Amino acid sequence: MTDYQKGHYALQIFEIGESPRNLKIWIFVSIAWILFGLFFAWHHPIARWVVGGWAAGVASLVAATFISKSVLFRLSGFLALTHVVFWSPALYMLLTERPFLTSDLMPYSIWSGGVTAIMVFSYIFDIPYSFMFLRHVFLRK
Repeated sequence: MTDYQKGHYALQIFEIGESPRNLKIWIFVSIAWILFGLFFAWHHPIARWVVGGWAAGVASLVAATFISKSVLFRLSGFLALTHVVFWSPALYMLLTERPFLTSDLMPYSIWSGGVTAIMVFSYIFDIPYSFMFLRHVFLRK
């Protein structure tokens, strides 16, 4: 078994307490912004997809951690993979319907613009980390 260090890179064990302060702030602001979608979920299906995708990702992380005692599910690359898998439907809807480009500056349009930016920025790291994780899991010797 490989010994993994704690950290926030793809093949390191993710622990929020071990993360740099700016990453902690990013994580908490992102989670809060995503969860603000609950205020819009009743009238906007995209908000349901955003919050539901986030919740499904959290549920998969918790399930994988408790069902399998493998350290692989605690790696940052697995966290990144859950983002790519569970956020993609919502991001697709956000980018095709573009509710953030409405002429009226409403709370929903502001929220949808913010959550789109969060997802796109996160994917800059999540997509490469996901590939590193998958390569490590399936091609390691």
